[in-house]
Amino acid sequence: MSVNVDARVVGPGDDAYVDDAWELKERIRASEGVLKQRRSFFADAYRRSRVHCYLVDDDLVAFAAVRRDGYILFLAVAPEFRGEGFGKRLVADVAEEHSAVTCHARTTNGDALAFYEHIGFEIERRIDNYYEDGGDAYYLKLGERAGLTEKLSRLMGR
Repeated sequence: MSVNVDARVVGPGDDAYVDDAWELKERIRASEGVLKQRRSFFADAYRRSRVHCYLVDDDLVAFAAVRRDGYILFLAVAPEFRGEGFGKRLVADVAEEHSAVTCHARTTNGDALAFYEHIGFEIERRIDNYYEDGGDAYYLKLGERAGLTEKLSRLMGR
């Protein structure tokens, strides 16, 4: 089965795909119990970010909302498209624009932690009570110390 994948970037101040991103995030939250944010927080953070989007047949299937310092606020891939390389490509897109890429992940989110570790992120520190609901987080970094260029090249098969 062949699919048409379209990559788009939404600049800060633009709310293109914000509703689609919210719906994808909420679908993941409902089924996996992760990506818990209030809609107002999510929408505000989305609009302040540079958002890398992947669409398949005009449907948003993956996105990464990134601050100007390379911090990934949100990274989401539709469950039916996981394992297709969308997450790696999103991180690669971010890494092309920043000398370091960072994010937080719940200490209980084994899938996210395995993904980030697989592509070369390292745990910098644990932060207790990081999330609104009292959940703990790890602060992760992919950058100079983690050999960003080399790991990114390996990641993307270059």
